Amino acid sequence: MASKVTSKQSEVLSFPFRNNVVCFFAFMPLLFSTLFIVGCHKETQSTGANTVQQISAKEKKAQLLKTLDRKFENPDAHYELGRLYQAEGEWSQAEWRYNRALNFDPVHWRAQAAMVKLFIESGEPTKAKNYADIYINKVSVSSAQSLELALAFQNERLDDYAMACFRQALSLAPSSAEVHKKIGYFYLSRNDKERAKEYFTRSFQLDPRQPEVAGELGRLGVEVRIPTTGQSSGNIDKINN
Repeated sequence: MASKVTSKQSEVLSFPFRNNVVCFFAFMPLLFSTLFIVGCHKETQSTGANTVQQISAKEKKAQLLKTLDRKFENPDAHYELGRLYQAEGEWSQAEWRYNRALNFDPVHWRAQAAMVKLFIESGEPTKAKNYADIYINKVSVSSAQSLELALAFQNERLDDYAMACFRQALSLAPSSAEVHKKIGYFYLSRNDKERAKEYFTRSFQLDPRQPEVAGELGRLGVEVRIPTTGQSSGNIDKINN
């Protein structure tokens, strides 16, 4: 009798174990299928993102070409197409588009700076310098235009040419708060805080009614005071390091 009880107990105890084992092996295909599907989904997402980027560039080109079909004399559309070709390493196509942009708008600063960057990227630094010199010389009589070209060079990270234009603008308008401010932002963007502080300070001295400059000086550790309405700038121009 005892042996029968023991046998039944063993059978009762072993049943859950067998059931768990069966469930485990039954669940394994489902688990692997889930992991496989998740992996495929991630791969599809990754591939899909790349496809979207490629399609986006193609669509952008198509849109710009349609814009030019409607009005070929659109310098901005030519410039944007040039940017797309330049990103793809299509140097001659990009140059042709930048030339079209400049034909229709000779003072298209972004196209000028992009053209110089194009020659640098395509391995023609001498040609890049020649073009940059021509563009800088063309604006040598205007502080405002020198400043615009400087900002275009800055956006292309052509710092030497940008500084040449900034210095030219400053020599033409040494008392311009705007020029000093833009140079301050240039140095700030390059993380040269001391020089940024120097030019922001001078800009604020020339025109203390510049909240954005006061804010930058404050973040650089310079105490400033903006004049209130009715107060003359001469009495309020206070800057403490």
